[in-house]
Amino acid sequence: MRLAEGWTDYELIDASSGERLERWGNSILVRPDPQVIWNSSKTDPLWDKADAIYHRSHSGGGEWEYNHSLPKEWTITWKDLSFYVSPTSFKHTGVFPEQSANWAIYIKLIEHADRPVKVLNLFGYTGIATLACLKAGASVCHVDASKGMVGQAKRNAVLSNLADRNVRWIVDDCKKFVQREYRRGNRYDAIIMDPPSYGRGPSGEIWKLENDLYEFVDESIKILSDDPLFVAINTYTTGVSPSSIGYILKSLLPNYSSKIESDEIGLIVNSNGYALPCGNTTLLINEG
Repeated sequence: MRLAEGWTDYELIDASSGERLERWGNSILVRPDPQVIWNSSKTDPLWDKADAIYHRSHSGGGEWEYNHSLPKEWTITWKDLSFYVSPTSFKHTGVFPEQSANWAIYIKLIEHADRPVKVLNLFGYTGIATLACLKAGASVCHVDASKGMVGQAKRNAVLSNLADRNVRWIVDDCKKFVQREYRRGNRYDAIIMDPPSYGRGPSGEIWKLENDLYEFVDESIKILSDDPLFVAINTYTTGVSPSSIGYILKSLLPNYSSKIESDEIGLIVNSNGYALPCGNTTLLINEG
């Protein structure tokens, strides 16, 4: 498992009985996590002093119970990047801290590439991977179907003093955008994708990762440059192993098979040193 690194403003304090106890800056949150299937003693007093606790609803979704007043949003930093934290009705905060394991890799690869690097970030969400790539000197095309998420990504870029960098912000269906880029002849040295487990398109199309990811990756790699730097596929779909995602890339890019690795990513639980699994990443790293 590759573990998150570089945090001072985020901390997974404890985890037990299906819940995480987390510090986001100066705020303490409790959120559900289906991977926390152990029941250790909740001895840390912060369990009872959390600023907000997320409760799932039996009908889907859920809501936050606020024990103390919290702002609608606040800022935290990772290394020299800054971005907003904003608790949503779906338990998320706008930041996936475990992804810092990948942000660090993107930065290192771009900084050491010794050439201009053009990155495509698909399903770009609030844009922290985009910020990491911009900070390292790449040009980035950031794509997400949600206008609100792209707007938040732009605000994060302003907060990190990166709004003037070479970045395109695109609100579009990722598959349709990739197909148009192929027809336009645009190519990218690196592709990052964080596809959802399940979703619906604007015309009622159903996306299910297990059924649709292979075709989407097949379409996407057609717009890789002749000498790609890296490809990253991040997934949170329960029951889909890292190896299964790796085999997609290996079957589609057999010439790079030896450069493809798949693994879990995770967070250290500070109370006991456990490594909490938080998803999977498959990486093609072509360092020459």
